[in-house]
Amino acid sequence: PWVQGATGGRRGASCRVLSLQGSLVFLVSGLAVLGYAAALSAQPTYQGVVRVVCGAAVGKLCEVCFLLNLFMISVALLRVVGDQLEKRFSWDPQGRGAPWPCRDQRFTLSTLCILVIFPLSVPREIGFQKYSSILGTLAACYLTLVIILKYHQQAESLGSPELPQPSRPSSWASIFSVIPTICFGFQCHEACVAIYSSMRNQSFSHWVAVSMLSMLICLLIYSLTGLYGYLTFGEAVASDVLMSYPGNDPVVIVARLLFGVSIITIYPIVVLLGR
Repeated sequence: PWVQGATGGRRGASCRVLSLQGSLVFLVSGLAVLGYAAALSAQPTYQGVVRVVCGAAVGKLCEVCFLLNLFMISVALLRVVGDQLEKRFSWDPQGRGAPWPCRDQRFTLSTLCILVIFPLSVPREIGFQKYSSILGTLAACYLTLVIILKYHQQAESLGSPELPQPSRPSSWASIFSVIPTICFGFQCHEACVAIYSSMRNQSFSHWVAVSMLSMLICLLIYSLTGLYGYLTFGEAVASDVLMSYPGNDPVVIVARLLFGVSIITIYPIVVLLGR
């Protein structure tokens, strides 16, 4: 939703569609190239493929960049989970407030890492992570349905609300400024070589079909979430759309918990790749 507002809302729809299409072509092409390189090099890891294809020196540089990238992803996602936990525990139905440890992100995130993320990260086979990934995908679908439902509930209670009018015009500069955010949402290239190596059918056409289908599913989920989140809150929408909803709505509370689940299921893959 924040991207919708940053690119001019409805006025920037055409530019946004073009940027999404361009980003998807770029990302799917990258997945196809990596799958093809993995097939040629017979390496099970991303950095192994780079080492064989580009040489040892470039392979070492890739390892450093790879670890740095995984670290930054982990920090960003953990921050999002921390915000959701803080929002959840800041509300209490009896108005007393949650106990202090639950309101301290240092405690909640440390507990989450030790009790949940670490046990999920023990298996050293990426094929095992498909079960947690399915759970994360279902959680993301629930979040999208909640945002759509909340928009229609608001429309019914207010009659026919006016669509939010952007305060800033759309421009190509604003489009390019949010492309990194879009690419981050679709980013899965770190794991693609390991995923390709774990597939039973490793034909190139099958890999391209899987990559395109996965990206299209992500596009559908992200587009619906962004559209209805922006239509609900306009430019007042938070960068994390769930932070715009009140903390005492049971449906949103479930969505917030499942959103945390969808992010937590990413960590076992990130940790496995970092090994």
